[in-house]
Amino acid sequence: MGDIDEALERAGQEAFTREPPKTVKGRIGFLMKQLKTTRAVAQELGVSQRSVERYLTGERKHPPKEIADRIDVAVRARWQPLVRKRRQKQAATATGITIETRARFGYTAPIGTTDDPRMRRVTVHLPADYARRLFDARQQGADDRQLRQIVAEGLQEIYFKDSGRRADNLEVEISEIDYFDASF
Repeated sequence: MGDIDEALERAGQEAFTREPPKTVKGRIGFLMKQLKTTRAVAQELGVSQRSVERYLTGERKHPPKEIADRIDVAVRARWQPLVRKRRQKQAATATGITIETRARFGYTAPIGTTDDPRMRRVTVHLPADYARRLFDARQQGADDRQLRQIVAEGLQEIYFKDSGRRADNLEVEISEIDYFDASF
């Protein structure tokens, strides 16, 4: 998973209307409802089937940190999928997506202007069509390079070209991401 994919996943989790279960027993119970068998839950978490049974009965309440983190990731990935889809649909059709990043931007520009890549911190609200393109590409299994290209195009048009009011011949490329965050 790349920087942009992880940021979109985090943004989707911010859409939750209720928090996931807090106890290990509750989380394992939720995973059992989703995956149906202790074997499937054990494979998902990388633990033994017996360990899953112990967590489910409450016999073990405190898994090692590494396993607790895996449980948390598995639960959050499956928690409230309809709420997440509804927020994505709203962003893709109406509200758009806000991105905040610190990245190295490279430019292709007319002769006589600077084209040296440099780090910039940028917070920009991209319109719904860029959000739709990002969600569609992610759903189709696009890699980080393809997602970066969509974000670069959005930043190029909205931020650098100011929606067509300046820098007509400028082309922007993201070469290095220090951090990337998204909200919708």
